[in-house]
Amino acid sequence: MLLGQLYTGGDTGDDRYINVDKMILKGADVLPHGLINNVKEKLGEKGELLKGYIAWLKDRILKLRTSEDYNPILHIDVYGTIGIAFNMDYEKMANYLGELEEIAKPFKLRIEGPVDVENREGQLEALKKLRNLLKQKGIRVEIVADEWCNTLEDIKLFVDEGAADMIQIKTPDLGGINNVAEAILYCKKHEMGAYCGGTCNETDRSAQVLTNIAIACDADQCLAKPGMGVDEGFMIVYNEMQRVLTLSKNRERINKKMGGVL
Repeated sequence: MLLGQLYTGGDTGDDRYINVDKMILKGADVLPHGLINNVKEKLGEKGELLKGYIAWLKDRILKLRTSEDYNPILHIDVYGTIGIAFNMDYEKMANYLGELEEIAKPFKLRIEGPVDVENREGQLEALKKLRNLLKQKGIRVEIVADEWCNTLEDIKLFVDEGAADMIQIKTPDLGGINNVAEAILYCKKHEMGAYCGGTCNETDRSAQVLTNIAIACDADQCLAKPGMGVDEGFMIVYNEMQRVLTLSKNRERINKKMGGVL
């Protein structure tokens, strides 16, 4: 749910239809992740399966939403499968992303990990090239960096090089919550989207702690975790957001009651 400008998005896992319904009914700001990690079974040899899924996704939101004000961002992780399907032909990949953009309208589309190459430098250049081509063509699909962007050093490099529109900050890889905070702040300072993400294989406590950090550092997006069941992770993060929001609104009253310790 929205807290200031912090959006919450979950991960459907392979149950990408029923879990989308859950996300829509719960009012998730970003959906569905989708786990599109296989060309033949999920993306399609020519990208046709993902086209069909996005068309279904759009129609499902329009059908189930209870208000026209509900306009979630479509964020889909494709695990480099677009690069595989189109044999790293940047022109074809860009045109394909443009087709996805048209299908997704009126909803904003983000694609995480469109390509995956063999090393950090190669990944950096590949994402930069694709992103620049999209800009030249006037295609507004946003690129999210994930693979090969793991450490704080990696994140700063991808930000400095303008290799993406958003960075998926993989919180367990950063080595400490201080580095998570610094990564978010660095992204924000350089006008790069900051996604306080990580993995579904975490704990309820790590989800709560990182939600607080995401709020404090003004991240753009926060992963609902742990798990891929949607309900559990979404409610853990949402409830923590509401707890922080309530405390913030009542800070003055609580301060007086506790003798000014907050």
